[in-house]
Amino acid sequence: MLLLRCQLKPAPPQKVPCRLWAVMGKLQSKLRHSTYKYSRPDGIIEERTSTKASQEYSLAHLDPVSVVATLNSDLCVSGGKDKTAVAYNWKTGNVVKRFKGHEREITKIACIPKSSQFFSASRDRTVMMWDLHGSSQPRQQLSGHAMVVTGLAMSPDSSQLCTGSRDNSLLLWDVRTGQCVERASVSRNLVTHLCWVPRESYILQTSEDKTIRLWDSRRLQIAHMFPTKQHIQTHCEVSVDGHRCISCSSGFGGEGCEATLWDLRQTRDRICEYKGHLQTVASCVFLPRSLALLPMIATSAHDSKVKIWNQDTGACLFTLSLDGSGPLTSLAVGDTTSLLCSSFHRGVHLLRVDHSQGLELQEVAAF
Repeated sequence: MLLLRCQLKPAPPQKVPCRLWAVMGKLQSKLRHSTYKYSRPDGIIEERTSTKASQEYSLAHLDPVSVVATLNSDLCVSGGKDKTAVAYNWKTGNVVKRFKGHEREITKIACIPKSSQFFSASRDRTVMMWDLHGSSQPRQQLSGHAMVVTGLAMSPDSSQLCTGSRDNSLLLWDVRTGQCVERASVSRNLVTHLCWVPRESYILQTSEDKTIRLWDSRRLQIAHMFPTKQHIQTHCEVSVDGHRCISCSSGFGGEGCEATLWDLRQTRDRICEYKGHLQTVASCVFLPRSLALLPMIATSAHDSKVKIWNQDTGACLFTLSLDGSGPLTSLAVGDTTSLLCSSFHRGVHLLRVDHSQGLELQEVAAF
């Protein structure tokens, strides 16, 4: 018998993702990874990695989720390609009610503050009003746009709703009567998002023509246009005090893929930019001061990442990678410690901001 000996070179160590699945009825537990880098005063870049278990409930949607919005401290509403709006308790993962009436994908949702009612917009060119405590049929159906409705904004006193569309128009509706009271149209103004400035009569709007417009709702006229950006503006958000706003842009390979902070007061200048995503940034939110120890914003993008930024310096403080989720489409503030994030492949994610060992963003559940 011939004995052959060979010397094997040890293979370099590889990172192997560790996954733990424990089936408990509809509930599963899964390990997730998150990292963040930060600069110390001496200029050294440090990276910290954490592994946390997250709970996976039965998905409320089997198709991509386009949008998620917070209805109150316990409930959120999401909508997407399955043409269904779903209200569920994001603290328990239980579906509360399903709303079906649209003929095509739901694109936007706007909740009426301190109530059980919300509006949904769709690619079927309609907007519907729903009541969590009412019937499964819509209380109102608003029809007036010629193309997909891509913007919804509720006035601070909940008396008016502004809608925007790819038909280049904005419509202002009386919520009580369901009647359109104002209409405005601007050539090439393909609306991507709308939000109302708190305690003001102004509406902020982003567009595919790369501009950000500020509208006066009293006559639905343009009050201000911010400098044109280099990429499509996908989303906008206004701070609670109404002094600042953020917009975010499309892009690919790190080109574009940014969020921009603007001054809404006298100068209306660009204040800061937040760059680090590799694909289109789809959503951006201001983190409440009760949730953050310093002024921060959060962004979600098609690169499956959620980032937290120092609002004043533009430094990225934390990056959470939601692997396997596909493009992330929408962000919403849940409560004093939580964010909600919708995705193409894994429904809606519940994220928690933790300051116990320095800033950290954890995925704690998916619905």
